[in-house]
Amino acid sequence: MRYDDETVLHHEQRLLVSHRTMKYFGFLARFVVPPLVGLLLLSWRDHRRGKRMPPSFRNLKPELAVAGHVGVAVAYTTPWDNYLVATRVWWYDPKLVTGFLLGWVPIEEYSFFVLQTLLTGSWMVWLAKHLPAETRKSRHPILIRAGMTAALGLVWAASVWNLVRGPQSRRYLSLTLSWALLPIMFQTAFGGDILWQHRRLVALGIIPTTLYLGLSDSLAIESGTWKINPEKTVKVDLIKDKLPLEEGLFFLVTNTLVAMGMTLVLATDSSKRIPAVLRRALARYVQNAPTTG
Repeated sequence: MRYDDETVLHHEQRLLVSHRTMKYFGFLARFVVPPLVGLLLLSWRDHRRGKRMPPSFRNLKPELAVAGHVGVAVAYTTPWDNYLVATRVWWYDPKLVTGFLLGWVPIEEYSFFVLQTLLTGSWMVWLAKHLPAETRKSRHPILIRAGMTAALGLVWAASVWNLVRGPQSRRYLSLTLSWALLPIMFQTAFGGDILWQHRRLVALGIIPTTLYLGLSDSLAIESGTWKINPEKTVKVDLIKDKLPLEEGLFFLVTNTLVAMGMTLVLATDSSKRIPAVLRRALARYVQNAPTTG
């Protein structure tokens, strides 16, 4: 069969678009599920070998800590992300999702909440088992907690001001910081000294996951899986024409929330700061539950 030049060109363009586009579930299957499965296999191997959490991180069962963070991530992120889509801060290609929406957001996005939290949470558990334990406590715990929280509070206040009075170009940036810094400030106020004591664990929990997910996100943006509104960004790219500053910041703050949260709920020092009633209930649960971590 012979084809004229226009038909051949149209066919080549369809192949090119097919090659470049990536469905949302395809993105998750390529970039989020494989490392998560790898971490779960490593965790299974550690369990078979009798590798346990160090004494300083036995406040809560690791799987319960991860599950709790998944629940919090979905509950806290859902209204914020729905607002972003509803106000066209970002949007998705309807042809690249299943079309099943909860609010304004496709089910794939909710899947991303869950999978990212599982990934970062599982990474934190693996790191806690394999890094040398940090036993040296901070000398000035109250000062560290107050200093961290106050510094973050200034950034949060500036973000809220920009959200209310700033230009549209700072919209995504201000929304991200004003949303994320509130729970981060709660974490530093509760246990900034604990986080500082285990700063190597926290840093290694945040940096690799942020770099990996940021790079993966740039590939999704390039393929058209989702799009960021350029009118609501500061137009600074971490990767030229692929990764806006705000997208990199999103993965930084979300991984920070999970890494710091996991550190605090696992650390045995945190139990001393929990109200007595909750502490006794938690102690009974930990004592009666089978230990797998």
